[in-house]
Amino acid sequence: MNDMNNVTEKQNVLQRRRFLQGAAVTLITTTVMPVSASAAATQIIAEDHWAQKGAVKLYLYRKRLADGANADAGPKPVLFLVHGSSFSGRGGFDLQVPGLPNYSFMDEFARYGFDVWTMDHENYGRSSKTESNSDIRSGVDDLKAALPVVEQVTGQKKVMFYGQSSGSIRLGVFAMEEPERVDRMVLDAFTYTGEGAPEIMKRRANIAKLTASNFRPTSQASFDAIFSRDDPSTVDPAIPKALGDYELKLVNRTPNGTYVDMAIHMPMVDPKKLQCSVCMTRAEHDGNATDAELLDFFSQLPNKDKQFCEIKGVAHVAVLGINRHRIWHAMHAFYTMPPQRTATNG
Repeated sequence: MNDMNNVTEKQNVLQRRRFLQGAAVTLITTTVMPVSASAAATQIIAEDHWAQKGAVKLYLYRKRLADGANADAGPKPVLFLVHGSSFSGRGGFDLQVPGLPNYSFMDEFARYGFDVWTMDHENYGRSSKTESNSDIRSGVDDLKAALPVVEQVTGQKKVMFYGQSSGSIRLGVFAMEEPERVDRMVLDAFTYTGEGAPEIMKRRANIAKLTASNFRPTSQASFDAIFSRDDPSTVDPAIPKALGDYELKLVNRTPNGTYVDMAIHMPMVDPKKLQCSVCMTRAEHDGNATDAELLDFFSQLPNKDKQFCEIKGVAHVAVLGINRHRIWHAMHAFYTMPPQRTATNG
């Protein structure tokens, strides 16, 4: 145990420089932490990475198990998480809630054996702050800058993906343009056309204000509104407070670009152009889309290795809901689908 403590202490202060062609990891900070107090022997490694998109620095965050048994099993499957319009990747996917365990999406899938990555898009979290409205196109370019870093570090060019809300639209466009990088992907809280969806109709009605500025102010009330919009009973009240506490230390404004795109530029993803296996997860309570538009999208997906999963007891941000374990279960089953057999490989 003393040896493990010494290794952990050294890794807590480890800083090393790496340089990549076209996308630079300028600094990696590695920490090792227990997964839980009751499982101190199982450790998770957390790393900070950086990518470059022109003059814009993009923050990447990685978590994976560090226990010896898992490390000996070979390379871990890479899972990349794409955040939505209102908060950062690390904030939403690695949320630490005082007094409430197991809200970190990244920790959960690291425990499953995945090498889990996320990023903060331009103007979010720890990434560069510019005057861009950080629309869907900008987010796709962020992913194109980030994935060479993931490939360089992990040795894997083709990885699994998860996209949430406008992040699922970013991911859909990215998958159309760089299909060689996408293995299986989950589109969660996706919007296809937005026709008849209450939240999208509200944004259309407010389009003059949304296009008048590239940003809207961010406050604790902003985070409260995200979780009270569809069905507040699906979320613990501590969640918006914990998310606000994290995000507001980094930003005081939110880009309007994805809101504008979702209001007046849909559809942006052509389902017929998606080559990979797709799982669409749909919350019971979600005003960003209708069942009709999502089922229409699903019916056009050409790869028959596809799933449509509607989950009771969750709202728009299902992965931070009380019943988050239900959507995690559906995603884990999809990502670990056994390969198809034939008569010859039986």
